[in-house]
Amino acid sequence: MSGRTRVRACPERTCVGCRKRAAKHELLRITVVEGVCAPDPRGSLPGRGAYLHPEPACLDLAVRRRAFPRAFRLQGTLDTQALREWVEARADSAAAS
Repeated sequence: MSGRTRVRACPERTCVGCRKRAAKHELLRITVVEGVCAPDPRGSLPGRGAYLHPEPACLDLAVRRRAFPRAFRLQGTLDTQALREWVEARADSAAAS
């Protein structure tokens, strides 16, 4: 391998809030569990997932744009209260450190 370096590929995903691409490990995976948007930080819950920067601003954009029903291919609205609590708790703990 003369002149070549091995660079490990990092999967990228698009944030449903701000629509910016980022490395998969920088984004929070979200799934729908019984009509509720649930955070999936380990990425192990079954079903279709959507990705979001774990920041309140991106969550607000996603809710305002109605991005979650579109990303999950569902009709109607989804409850995002549990997701909002998780994102805000993480933002508060990051600001405290």
